[in-house]
This record gives sequence, structure tokens and C-alpha cells, in this order.
Amino acid sequence: MDGAARYARVTRHPTLGTRNSLWYWTSERSVARVVYNFLFVVVARLAPSLRVKNWALRRLGVTVGEGVSWALDATPDVFWPERITLRDHCIVGYDATLLCHEFLQEEYRLGDVVVGERAMIGAGAVVLPGVRIGEGAQIAANSLVADDVPAGVTVAGVPAEPVRGNENEGDTGD
Repeated sequence: MDGAARYARVTRHPTLGTRNSLWYWTSERSVARVVYNFLFVVVARLAPSLRVKNWALRRLGVTVGEGVSWALDATPDVFWPERITLRDHCIVGYDATLLCHEFLQEEYRLGDVVVGERAMIGAGAVVLPGVRIGEGAQIAANSLVADDVPAGVTVAGVPAEPVRGNENEGDTGD
């Protein structure tokens, strides 16, 4: 897997002052919007009903396809959730996190996260900004997904790498 595609899709924004970029988030997002997002993130994380979870995700601006399964404690990006696309019948597992931002020392980065149709993200996995997970791809539990995952491929580890025996390596879904 090659991380170049992800980095090409991530936009970089320089830090505005002498502190790290997290100190300046209020110049990029309103406090009211982040509080609103946080409330709906809590609903998406804790509601027992998939219908309620998907409703909350849509209120956040997440693109939610038909039949999406969002597990207990899974967390969408609280700052830029509208940058997430969940295609039909994908599964986001227990305590997984989809990030659309990275606050760093001298910059912050933003990127869309796309989870392909029927893709599965395992429990505790973290998906970084700009990553595209292809149709039918599988992410093992507790993996760190820093690169795109082609359709039909299973990845595992930190950072996530293809698992031996992948039979169907295809193009990354978008």
C-alpha cells in the first residue's frame, strides 16, 4: 500500500502562532458548531438503535448510505464530520475512530474519509484523514489505517498492512 495517494488528498494549513495547531482550532471551527457536533457524536456512539445512530450521523453532515452499521462507541471526527462518507452496508466496529483532521505542531491537516460499500472496520481501529477504504475491504481490530485500502483487501496492524493470502486486491473505492 502506498501512502502517497492519501497525502495528495490531505490539505495542509499552517499553524497561526507559536503554539501547536490544536491551540488555534477556534479560528477554524466555531465553538458552537463543535459543541453541536459533540452532542450528536455522543448520540451516535451510545444509542442502541442503528436507525438513531444513522440519524445522528446525518445531523453531523456524514454521508450515510443504506444499511450502514455504526457500532457502540464508534466515533466520527468531532471537528469535521461532514468529511466522512459511509457507503451502503459498510460496518464501523466497536470503538473505531474515523478522523478527518490531524492537529500537528506546525500545521493541521484535513482530509475526507470514504468507507466503501460492504467494507468492514474492526473494533478499535483508527482511520486517518484522507484514507479511502475500498468496497468489501476489511480492517482488522486495533489497526491504524494510514494508507488507502484497495477493494477486497484485508489489512491489519500498526500501521495497517495487507494480510497474507489476500485473494482479491483491487482498486481503492471512492
